[in-house]
Amino acid sequence: MPRTEAHLARHTNQKLKGVSFAVIGAIFWGASGIFTQTLFTDAGVKPLWLVGIRLFFAGLLLLLWSGVQEPRMFLAIWKNRHDAILMIVFAFLGMVPSQLTYFLAINAGNAATATILQFLGPVFILLYVAFATHQMPRRIDFVSITLALIGTYLLVTRGHLTGLSLAPAAVFWGIMAGVSQALYTLLPRTLLAKYDARAVTGWSMLLGSLPFLPQYVLHPNPLLTLPDFGAIAFVIVFGTMFAYLLVLGSLNYISPVATGMLSAFEPLTATTLAVTRLHIAFGLAEWLGGILIILNTLLQALPFNKIHHVQQRLTRQFSQKTKS
Repeated sequence: MPRTEAHLARHTNQKLKGVSFAVIGAIFWGASGIFTQTLFTDAGVKPLWLVGIRLFFAGLLLLLWSGVQEPRMFLAIWKNRHDAILMIVFAFLGMVPSQLTYFLAINAGNAATATILQFLGPVFILLYVAFATHQMPRRIDFVSITLALIGTYLLVTRGHLTGLSLAPAAVFWGIMAGVSQALYTLLPRTLLAKYDARAVTGWSMLLGSLPFLPQYVLHPNPLLTLPDFGAIAFVIVFGTMFAYLLVLGSLNYISPVATGMLSAFEPLTATTLAVTRLHIAFGLAEWLGGILIILNTLLQALPFNKIHHVQQRLTRQFSQKTKS
């Protein structure tokens, strides 16, 4: 095989591997929402209980993985006072809210709408960047915000002006999941640039699990069956650890833009499984609303380089303020 053809074949294989990683990771995330909903509705599991379990064991597994693969980086983050403070900030203002609000949104509504509303995160990142830089959003940003607002309206009202089709708590926690997703994206960029990503995520999860420890004393474990334990294991291992590692691994083969676009498989998976397996009613208005919200995310992925540059600069400024 000529050298150029061999190079092209290798490049194609790498892209296919990256796409596969991103898609499988997103599918795992979407499926974990369905397992979470079944645990809430069928097994009587409480959101705070499951959040704590998920954070603790997923964080522990990621730290063990990091310790084996990158032993020198395992504790490095705690040797730098500034980075240690930033880690604590990320754990309690980024990791915990992103997990807790998402689970509360599922508990108050369903996995499909919670996952879709979580995709409002890029809108809040966009608004934050515009506010922090004192710059008006661009034309495409206004289009993106408009699509997100229309999509949210259709999703929560089914297109009727008379009232909400979702419980107010489901709408509130779903939107807060979007806000938390923005914080989760913005806060750890400095840490991820310096340290092993598995260690950063693992430590933030393990720290974030600490406030939930009283749940296991005040509220004993529910009576769980073997399938319930299987669902919990899926949420922890596949829906958290492997999903994260696969999406992270995809960045070694494809661009962040492509990974961001392929993340649309998460709400697609959650919605499809919610309709087919849990028999949740999802009409034309909900499908259209979900598509518009996801489209807003895809539009924000297109000008990724500019937003990413601004986010990095803002993170450095935030880090300098924290250090001083």
